[in-house]
Amino acid sequence: MRDIIDDPDVLASLSHDEAEWAPYGKPLGAVRPRSTAEVSEVVAYCAERRIPIVPRGAGTGLSGGANAVDGAMILDLSKMNRIVGIDAANMTATVQPGVVNDDLKRAVAGHGLWYPPDPASSPWSTIGGNVSTNAGGLCCLKYGVTRDYVLGLEAVVGGPAGAYGTVVKLGRRTTKGVSGYDLAGLFTGSEGTFGVLTEITVRLRPARREAPRTVVGAFAGVVAAGEAVAAITRAGLLPAALELLDRTCLKAVEEWKHLGLEADAAALLLAQLDTPGDDEATAVANVFREAGALWAEQSTDEAEAEALFAARRLAYPALERLSPVLTEDICVPRSEVPRMLASIERIAARHGSTIATIAHAGDGNLHPMILAAAGDEQAKRAAQGAFEDILSAAIAMGGTVTGEHGVGLLKRAGMRQELSPAVLAMQVAVKQTLDPLGLFNPGKVVG
Repeated sequence: MRDIIDDPDVLASLSHDEAEWAPYGKPLGAVRPRSTAEVSEVVAYCAERRIPIVPRGAGTGLSGGANAVDGAMILDLSKMNRIVGIDAANMTATVQPGVVNDDLKRAVAGHGLWYPPDPASSPWSTIGGNVSTNAGGLCCLKYGVTRDYVLGLEAVVGGPAGAYGTVVKLGRRTTKGVSGYDLAGLFTGSEGTFGVLTEITVRLRPARREAPRTVVGAFAGVVAAGEAVAAITRAGLLPAALELLDRTCLKAVEEWKHLGLEADAAALLLAQLDTPGDDEATAVANVFREAGALWAEQSTDEAEAEALFAARRLAYPALERLSPVLTEDICVPRSEVPRMLASIERIAARHGSTIATIAHAGDGNLHPMILAAAGDEQAKRAAQGAFEDILSAAIAMGGTVTGEHGVGLLKRAGMRQELSPAVLAMQVAVKQTLDPLGLFNPGKVVG
């Protein structure tokens, strides 16, 4: 087996993702396989010796889903980064799990095609990681999340499929198919707890024919921006993306990257429209104004529009440069966005915490980011208290504790609060059936 890693410093870097304060253990070692056969070999070896198996991609996760447990073998899939094939006639692509999201986008664009799922981490995150967490992104309001594009999977599994190390094909390559249960759908979002993904077939869309239009609205507060989001929904408008950034995020990005942004408002809404013509963009700008925007304009400067969306993608790393960041991933019904944003402000005040907010506001997926200075234990405890209160508030509004980052380690208590005992028991039963030895990514999701 090539690429066996036992260097302590390298192992330490592979032992956790980007989730602040999520615990992680000391792994036994790590392997960087390059093929399905090598993954199968590692899984069989580990199963024989009862060694836990923790798959990871780029390590960009924010829930602790790729964190090691003591004595685990880390399967670093970053070397399985080959685009196996692009079928332009059927608008599909088949890739290994280590292919980076943006690399797939660029490859299919050469065939006049488009892969829409676009998490903010798309320049770095891998398709395997995206599938494991059912990642969303900026365009999911109109075009859906990763699960909407997964047609088929190859995985190395154990349990009822046979001995650990068995390779199975799930799903299909056809547009339709209902032969048996949707096991590909079950594995999508399972965070590596059922097996190791080794190949993924995704559906593609025709490339957009013209550059999207961008409408920017400035608001006196994040709650006012939330009211505008609810108004967009009531008006029946469906932007390709509708993103929120508060002043703290904009300032952090500008101080880091010097994109020429002006944080002259408490919050900005960025709407991206790709319907031909200007009518939709004009309608969105009018809704912003009617909802109380300080100003709302359609951007005629493509570079300016790109800088604004770049700021949205860079918000997390920009804030992370300033202090440790505990990132939320709640999702509420779109009509509840204003109330949830108001609740976040109250929670921040109650705990004395600084909370910066970005959001896929159009689909109710909010990412409050709680800042706590390094080494400040009081600030850390306050941040953790605010984190749990935000989860409870989202559940009370009919929402969920994770929209796209996954449960991992950080959201297990929230998931138990959100789901009924009967549903939790079903999840545990599925895990025990597919992984009776409990080797695949132990301690995650169902715990």
